[in-house]
Amino acid sequence: MPVGFATAQKTRHFLHHQFLIKLFDNIHVVSCTSMDVDRMKNGVQTQNINVEVHVKSHSTAHLSDVRMHVLALLSRHSVVFGNYSWTEFDEEFLTKHIVSVAIVDVNQTVKQPLDLNSCSVFVHIFTLNEDGPSTLSLEDDEELSAANHWLLPAAEFHGIWESLEYESGVKTQLLDYVTTTIYFSDKNVDSNLISWNRVVLLHGPPGTGKTSLCKALAQKLSIRLSNRYSYGQFVEINSHSLFSKWFSESGKLVTKMFQKIQQLINDKDALVFVLIDEVESLTVARTACQAGTEPSDAIRVVNSVLTQLDQIKRHSNVVILTTSNVTEKIDLAFVDRADIKQYIGPPSEKGIYNIYLSCLEELMKCQIIHPRQQLFTISELETIGFAESEVCEHSLKLRKIALKSLGLSGRALRKLPFLAHALFVKTPTVTLERFLEAMDQAVAKQKEEKTNLVNGV
Repeated sequence: MPVGFATAQKTRHFLHHQFLIKLFDNIHVVSCTSMDVDRMKNGVQTQNINVEVHVKSHSTAHLSDVRMHVLALLSRHSVVFGNYSWTEFDEEFLTKHIVSVAIVDVNQTVKQPLDLNSCSVFVHIFTLNEDGPSTLSLEDDEELSAANHWLLPAAEFHGIWESLEYESGVKTQLLDYVTTTIYFSDKNVDSNLISWNRVVLLHGPPGTGKTSLCKALAQKLSIRLSNRYSYGQFVEINSHSLFSKWFSESGKLVTKMFQKIQQLINDKDALVFVLIDEVESLTVARTACQAGTEPSDAIRVVNSVLTQLDQIKRHSNVVILTTSNVTEKIDLAFVDRADIKQYIGPPSEKGIYNIYLSCLEELMKCQIIHPRQQLFTISELETIGFAESEVCEHSLKLRKIALKSLGLSGRALRKLPFLAHALFVKTPTVTLERFLEAMDQAVAKQKEEKTNLVNGV
């Protein structure tokens, strides 16, 4: 919980004034890239704190007014503990115009409270686009769809970033990569001397959230870089469907698809993300062609895609995101183009616990699990050495379930609370103790079904 900073009225008024001055000073440099905003205070490098402000879609408030009221909120709560979100406000303007104010992506290794007065605070204000995906079609043939297209930040992608649990640092590294590519472009670094391709490859087993992470990364960056780009564009190409539909017209249609994407890139006010899902399909088609089992048209499609990628990656406002379930089948010509090759595996024990914890908190909020009971974070359990006590009994039970769940994909873990309720609860509301028993049963059933599938039972 945030803690009030000042006590005496005069001191409070003075600190309030000084705090606003400091925050405005920090926010003034938000127009620079993150590499330019490392701040020094009294000779000491300060920690950057990002604050995301979700404005209601019907709001007509000016950004300057939103910023001022958010700063006033932060001045009243200038000491925070890690990530924190306000969704209820004690001030009329915020209640009328703001959905949430969130301190996000705080380094989880920092255990001490943060004093915002000694940090560099960056405020990112955004409104979600409520429209769903549109289709990039080729010519007048609606059946021949090139890709799905979203305007960012999109309501459909909201909350995905927070729901994904990976080993420490994975999401931060991806954010840092994209901001560095933009920084290098801003500084006019000669790409012939220092090469970067604006291509990210996420690989790993199915169900680990690679596609979701790509969408979440694009959403996060469209918010984080909103001072630089007016909006984001997200184009999703499924390379598997590309080969199943387009053999007859070969690389010509691929060229037309990328011409459509090029039109989006030409708007320099937009940050464009191009996602190629299941990129190993490129290699499968090339290999099959060389083996004589697919028409030679396949190799032209592959080469056309690679050529078009080489052309669009020259633009500073484009990022190419790719995923693969079968790493060893990825074309080496493509692998060489990727700056980052990040393995995304099944969640660790800590990741599983955090996923389950977020699910249980949601079910308690919706009063499916009732009455609400305290559950500790895994860090809090580590602090007490996982010592047995009545107050943390349910949390320790949840940890045992998390350990039992090792090996299940993130997709399976998110489904598990639903299956627990459907198969083993069967009542409208349930106590936390009973629901944990149902989850334990559901994990055992998932493990059994997985074993049966492997053994062909």
